[in-house]
Amino acid sequence: MSKVKSPQEQRIQYEIAHKIPPFVHRNRATKILNEIRGQKPQIDIERGRYFTQSFRETEGEPLILRWAKALLHYAEHATVYIDKDQLLVGRSGKQGRYGILYPELDGDTLKEAIETLPTRTVSPFSISEEDAKIVAEEIAPYWKDKTFHEDLAKALTPETTKLTYNSDKELTSRYIVNETASFRSSLQWVHDYEVVLEKGFQKIKEEAEERIAQLDEYSPIDYTEKLPFLQAVVLTSDAIILWAERHGDLAEELAKEENDPVRKAELLKIADTCRYVPKYPARTFYEAMQAQWFTQMFSRIEQKTGTIISNGRMDQYLYPFYQHDIEAGIITDEEVQELFECMWVSMAQFVDLYLSEAGGSFNEGYAHWEAVTIGGVTKKGYDAVNELTYILLKSKREFPLNYPDLAARIHTGSPKRYLYEVAETIKDGAGFPKLINDEEVVPLLLSKGASFEEAYDYSVSGCAECRMPNRDTYTSPNAYINFAAALEMVIYNGKMQKYGDEVIGLQTGKFEDFQSFDEVLEAYLKQQRYFIKHAFIQQHEIIRLRGEHFATPLGSALHKLCQETCTDLHQPKIEGGIDLGYFEFIGYATVVDSLAAIKKLVFEDKRITAAQLKEALEHNFEGYEAIRQMLVNAPAYGNDDDYTDEIGKLLDFEAQEFTARYGKELDVHMDLRLVPFTSHVPFGKVVSATPNGRLAYTPLSDGSSASQGADKNGPTAVLLSNYKTKNFDRRDHAARLLNVKLSPSCVKGEEGTEKLVHFIESWRDLKLWHLQFNVLNTDTLREAQKHPELYGNLLVRIAGYSAYFTELSKDLQDDIIARTEHEAV
Repeated sequence: MSKVKSPQEQRIQYEIAHKIPPFVHRNRATKILNEIRGQKPQIDIERGRYFTQSFRETEGEPLILRWAKALLHYAEHATVYIDKDQLLVGRSGKQGRYGILYPELDGDTLKEAIETLPTRTVSPFSISEEDAKIVAEEIAPYWKDKTFHEDLAKALTPETTKLTYNSDKELTSRYIVNETASFRSSLQWVHDYEVVLEKGFQKIKEEAEERIAQLDEYSPIDYTEKLPFLQAVVLTSDAIILWAERHGDLAEELAKEENDPVRKAELLKIADTCRYVPKYPARTFYEAMQAQWFTQMFSRIEQKTGTIISNGRMDQYLYPFYQHDIEAGIITDEEVQELFECMWVSMAQFVDLYLSEAGGSFNEGYAHWEAVTIGGVTKKGYDAVNELTYILLKSKREFPLNYPDLAARIHTGSPKRYLYEVAETIKDGAGFPKLINDEEVVPLLLSKGASFEEAYDYSVSGCAECRMPNRDTYTSPNAYINFAAALEMVIYNGKMQKYGDEVIGLQTGKFEDFQSFDEVLEAYLKQQRYFIKHAFIQQHEIIRLRGEHFATPLGSALHKLCQETCTDLHQPKIEGGIDLGYFEFIGYATVVDSLAAIKKLVFEDKRITAAQLKEALEHNFEGYEAIRQMLVNAPAYGNDDDYTDEIGKLLDFEAQEFTARYGKELDVHMDLRLVPFTSHVPFGKVVSATPNGRLAYTPLSDGSSASQGADKNGPTAVLLSNYKTKNFDRRDHAARLLNVKLSPSCVKGEEGTEKLVHFIESWRDLKLWHLQFNVLNTDTLREAQKHPELYGNLLVRIAGYSAYFTELSKDLQDDIIARTEHEAV
């Protein structure tokens, strides 16, 4: 009897059998998509080149002014393109799939990275010989000794450096206490797009000019701080208006040469639209979409935001334009969906380029998070679902591209229809939407100083993060901490097998000499505190240095508090803002399960000694399979088992205790998070065998999910373990990413949809932050691994984003295959 297949699996089987291109029902977007499908992304050097040229000419000027001048220089000289068949225009690089350079970030490694990127196994990029030569001879030399990466490395203490970097020339990541600030200039971010749609950049410019005229010419603050900020707003407004108008000019030129009367009319409309928005307020849904897209794309030119600029609550700020145009007969729902799909395929062509090996390995499969937020509540606290919400869900079902990342806010008043359509979209099998829980997020934001209106209006930004566009002010990237490495240092007394006799962590004593589990636990907690301490030292230096290296005049122009105080968003403190930082607990279930196994087998049941366990671990269980099977079958997190969950809750509590005490010194909410992206794979590659039976150098557990294959009591037990390991009386925590893999058979038909809705409601009522699904058969994944040429369109959910399975490393593919496929909900 054949297995039930998800709609995505059915499509792929049909494509294999009939050899037809995907998504044939959508002509325009399909044409564009099929031209770029499967391309290796190419590097476009124009952004890096024009920024470098401008920065050479502006040395000594205020940084925010230099940034604005670089944006204007780019807008004047960069090549503009209009793709065939597109209705929305604006791209920041070559046609096809492309990535761009940010040499101000890590340009000191640029020359070497360009040589290795084309052959890199994880997320490779191509570059022409001519462009590679320009990078090596023109761009990279200027940034030597000027980058953030170099300054940060010099600033860290020797002890912190030992946990952070290898001692090689490039200071590559050690994957222990990993800073992420040297490969992204900002955390994930979302703009207040309503400012652009309601005002336009001409008005933003005029308001800045009026404020310049009102400055006190004798005030040193006005002259040295406010004036450069306002001048930068003026120049940046000029830059994006000019960039849009150049697209309008190109559209008009193309229209003159176009023989097809339908396309000629489209190009002329594009020309008129680009000359109107984003300069002036949008008047129609089409103009609103084009203004938003120009703003989003120019933001990518401005800076390398971690996980890319998100789209915010599109079903809210676009709804007035949709409602007006529908009522006036200007647009149809089908045309609205087509415009969304034009945006999605444009997003799919911009690929976030990470020069560093660490950045690439953290974001496998060309990771992206241009999150579109739907649902939730209004600023007044009432349900926010509307007709656009359902069009966006329909778009993800009918055009299941992995762009954008769709995030559905869920609350106790979410309509039944909404929950059912969310469930039906999840059942499609492409991994959309991820779910974010208002019932946890809103109270936490309130506890950290937000008003009700601000907390109700949050947008999902990045993997599982949430932003309040005019109240959030923290952009400093944060640390990923490998706590499985901390456990290994307990076993080897401050050492790790990968690094031989080098003492890296604390020397807490010989593992075989511990007389009780409490001694083991205390040794582990010492290592955990030591790791967090050095993550905070990293963060102190990151906060101090970033304002000297990065500015964001566009992002600041669209932020109410930045505008009011004339302060760049990347400065350490903005009056009235809420600074929400974090550190990541990588390998949570790996550590919990390992500690539980030690407690049970060594100290309670005494089935093995600590010395025997250590010996088995040293040999990666070769010749010790009996011991490994005991460990694998010990109590494990994710099974609604108090034995393990109490350990997990203690680790959570201890981490929050540390940040509650020392986060104040950084003047930041340094929240505990469990959001790994794909970092649990490279982090696992430095950790030898662990006491939960995990083999050496294989992936760690991801997020707040159970260890691979350890959750044996069904998905509801996974939810309950998550619930029971949280300290709800603490506020120093944020997102926990949770992956659940379901067999399509367990959610088939209307009954399956009903079961999935009930599961989502249970998750909501338990007040857990995040939930995402893979609904597919593990056999399909194994077939795709064997025959990648047939499964190029297979999407899987990774960690807050979906990616094409065949573009992932084998290690990550194996990790996804190893996740438990639940047969019942």
